[in-house]
Amino acid sequence: MKPKDSFLGQPIRALQTMLRVLAENNDEYKMLIPDGIYGPDTMEAVRVFQRRSRLPVTGVTDMETWNYIAEEYALALVEIVPPQVLAVLLNPGQSISLGEKNAAVYLAQVILMVLSESFHCVDAPAITGILDEPTRDSLAAFQRLSGLPMTGKLDRHTWKHLALQFPMATNLPVKA
Repeated sequence: MKPKDSFLGQPIRALQTMLRVLAENNDEYKMLIPDGIYGPDTMEAVRVFQRRSRLPVTGVTDMETWNYIAEEYALALVEIVPPQVLAVLLNPGQSISLGEKNAAVYLAQVILMVLSESFHCVDAPAITGILDEPTRDSLAAFQRLSGLPMTGKLDRHTWKHLALQFPMATNLPVKA
């Protein structure tokens, strides 16, 4: 998907791109090639959109049609664009120890639960947000399996390894 700025001054190409994205989720639309030419294929795609949206069916993209298409396009992007990656950053040298409560511990406990269900390699701790003894033991077991020092604490290295294992445990593609 091209950035919005790449279509500045190219409204027909932008329209065709939006209609093409809509076509990816709906077989009623024709797959357009965004060539910047408002030809018969573009007119037909606009007509189909207008019909589906209960707008006057003219094949002409007036401001009302444009706004409806832009609105539907924004909704369709949610379906085709990968979700924003959640980055949990522990400060350099930060280590969450036994008894501490931290939002990152909730996430670590969820990941440990998924790893437990998928690989049966660690025990699943309760999801409390507190680094309690069962969480410490699960982290230590995970650290041992990952070749990390077995501290039972949640630090940057442990978090990195948890985050790398989670997509594999949930059958998601791993992004480098």
